[in-house]
Amino acid sequence: MTCKTQLKILMVSPFFRPNIGGVETHLSDLTNYLSKNGHKVFVMTYQPLTVKVKAPSAEKRRNLEIYRIKWFGYNWFYKLEPYPPLELLYLAPGLLFYSFFFMLLHREIDVIHTHGFVASFVGKLLKVVLRKSAVASVHTTYNLDTRPVLGRIFAWILNSFDRVLVVSDNVKYELMRYGLDPKKVVVFTYWANQGVFRSLDKDECKKMVGWGDKFVVLFVGRLIEIKGAHVLVKAARMIDGNIHFAFITTGTYEDFLKIAGGRLSRNITHIGSVDYSKLNLYYNAADVLAVPSQYVEGFARVPLEAMLCGTPVLASNVGLLPEVVKSDVGELIDPPTPEEFARKITYYYKNPKKLRNLSENCVRYARKRFTTDNAKVIEKEYLVKT
Repeated sequence: MTCKTQLKILMVSPFFRPNIGGVETHLSDLTNYLSKNGHKVFVMTYQPLTVKVKAPSAEKRRNLEIYRIKWFGYNWFYKLEPYPPLELLYLAPGLLFYSFFFMLLHREIDVIHTHGFVASFVGKLLKVVLRKSAVASVHTTYNLDTRPVLGRIFAWILNSFDRVLVVSDNVKYELMRYGLDPKKVVVFTYWANQGVFRSLDKDECKKMVGWGDKFVVLFVGRLIEIKGAHVLVKAARMIDGNIHFAFITTGTYEDFLKIAGGRLSRNITHIGSVDYSKLNLYYNAADVLAVPSQYVEGFARVPLEAMLCGTPVLASNVGLLPEVVKSDVGELIDPPTPEEFARKITYYYKNPKKLRNLSENCVRYARKRFTTDNAKVIEKEYLVKT
């Protein structure tokens, strides 16, 4: 049931579009859903910190206002990510300062919604000082078994919130082991616009994007080592030249050449950036989506978008990817090496019937699981103490 109460919500996140990433796309979907449902949403964020794009410092639409703080340190986030105290010192001050004064001027805010570790720390302080209802979202696993001190600190922060929204049961139990109150925790799942991400005629889509009748393995992701583009480049060099690899990435062709070790095989194409509104055509045109992540991946959006388009997924068996990619819609690669990706890609190239079965399963699975009903789960939790 849709929430009938119209709320004023402050979203606090270091990252928001046009910064690129799964969380950014989720926040865009969420704010669009809430604003269309009559809620007034304010977003406090930074100018893009991991892509070289300039965005308006203030952006106002119907029921949605976005405020972007000019900040320093392009790509510092990835360098500091292994060191949470330094990441906190880098990202928290601007969000705290601007969010605090924004709320002094907008005392009508009903609920604060934070995203990630740094924003949750900021939200804890705002909640205590301003006595507002607050909800925190956790979008990834933090591998806390290897960082128990961080686990206790994060649980201490999150216990201040009225509700804690997590993307999986694994994240829930990870945080509960370090003291998070289970009564506060609600599990939610991402969703995508099923009017955009839907199955189309594959042959027609291949023609539209210029792939003809090629068998294509698609990569969609940032050009950073942990996303594993270099793994897929090495796999491409190992296997049948009739299997083609297409890379949709941020960054320039020169950046991609560095990832690729300075040279490309004939069966590799670097497409570069693609407008999000056209991404569904590439998913539909691809025969397989590869997600060769080399780190503890969060609840990745790219696989769910591809599956809605009927494209099976071969993904590294890391992080939360096993919760997204089930055995009837794709396969988990363990260990996620070039050799293993090459072997599995070759197998499905030689077994088109098995690949077709996976494709048919993808659409049924994704259309049932990744719906806007998932947004209603979040919306409902805003009413806990408002």
